Amino acid sequence: MLLIILLTFTHICHSATINSDNHHFLKLPLLHINPLQSPSQAFSSDSARLSALLSTLHRKPNLPVTSGAYAGAGQYFVTLHLGTPPQKLLLIADTGSDLIWVTCSACRDDCNRTRPPHSAFLARHSSSYCLHHCYDPACKLVPHPRPRIACNHTRLHSPCRYEYSYADGSITNGFFAKETTSFNSSTGELLQHDSLAFGCGFTISGPSVSGPSFNGAQGVMGLGRGTISFVTQLGRRFGNKFSYCLRDYTIAPPPTSYLLIGTAAGNSRMRYTPLQTNPLSSPFYYIGIENVYVDNMKLRVSPSVWNIDKMGNGGTIVDSGTTLTFLPDTAYRHVVAAFRRRVKLPTPAGSPPNFDLCINVSGIPRLSLPKLSFKLVGNSVFTPPVGNYFIDTAEDVKCLALQPVTSAGGFSVIGNLMQQGFLFDFDIGRSRLGFSRSGCSIG
Repeated sequence: MLLIILLTFTHICHSATINSDNHHFLKLPLLHINPLQSPSQAFSSDSARLSALLSTLHRKPNLPVTSGAYAGAGQYFVTLHLGTPPQKLLLIADTGSDLIWVTCSACRDDCNRTRPPHSAFLARHSSSYCLHHCYDPACKLVPHPRPRIACNHTRLHSPCRYEYSYADGSITNGFFAKETTSFNSSTGELLQHDSLAFGCGFTISGPSVSGPSFNGAQGVMGLGRGTISFVTQLGRRFGNKFSYCLRDYTIAPPPTSYLLIGTAAGNSRMRYTPLQTNPLSSPFYYIGIENVYVDNMKLRVSPSVWNIDKMGNGGTIVDSGTTLTFLPDTAYRHVVAAFRRRVKLPTPAGSPPNFDLCINVSGIPRLSLPKLSFKLVGNSVFTPPVGNYFIDTAEDVKCLALQPVTSAGGFSVIGNLMQQGFLFDFDIGRSRLGFSRSGCSIG
């Protein structure tokens, strides 16, 4: 089958020259398609995602990290227009991975008879589709099938093949290619990028990339810090930065969130913390936590529990693909104990599993709960609203939406529930992360 596909794709990649223009930015809607998961489903899917992220962190540094985005329903989706003429595809927006990949089809004629419209990228229908040759330096940036097929330097059409595998055994493999992408800019102008490197997946198998948990997506938009991520590839044109504001998706209908590639208007209330580096050259967005507070009282947690060690273990990442927030076990136990001392409400009968603190709020007209905040490196303080960490799990029941990190070498995660209502500014060029409670009006 691969030979048949290859014989029909004879385009050789030629990188087009595009003018750098830092005055534009892209504003792409972020869609949250699924209803909020039950707490047990959120815990299960987040645990699977963290397992996938952790298992790939200690691979060879130059390989992109395999995304665990497929594990759960707490995802945000973004639309990508790919090819000439443009084809509309729905991708998972994932700050925890680098590779952009889409489900591909070799269909030539009457494709709607064999698969639903927009369910795959039709490579034969694009005049700008071209393959990376196996000796192209870019081919070294993706993992390859095992056993690897020898690269024939003398053959004109010897494509670069990639293969991603996931924690549950799911895989996607195919060709590493280049394509034209098109966007509507902030000024309404149609912009094109003529050399987006991406994985064109012809073999997609396993529950996490083809079952219900994938939720109708056609691939993943990797937004990590590595060389092949979406934001890095478009970086020079859009200022090496991106931002988003995740709206509360428990509201029905949910308000629209936006992914902004590039620089919009300045925000005087933005607070910044430096992005940390990992010895393993991980593409994750690490931030440094110094202390944690409950009702402005600093907890007796050693700052060392937040550090990244020489082996690349530990640290804290900001991740759009994880729903809940995970803290080091030591810090987690101190936080739970501090809340227990301050919250004197009864524990509900039949509390959901995997949550250590749930309260019955029945008959309480004005509920007041303790304030959680994090002191970050750079003298900034992240103080999320109570609704970001005390969530409704049943009628009149709220639970503390935090989890402990208990695995060896694990890292902490600021999940997307904790991020809701903040504008997050990922300034890759200046290696810093900004956040602000104002500025979500960009959507």
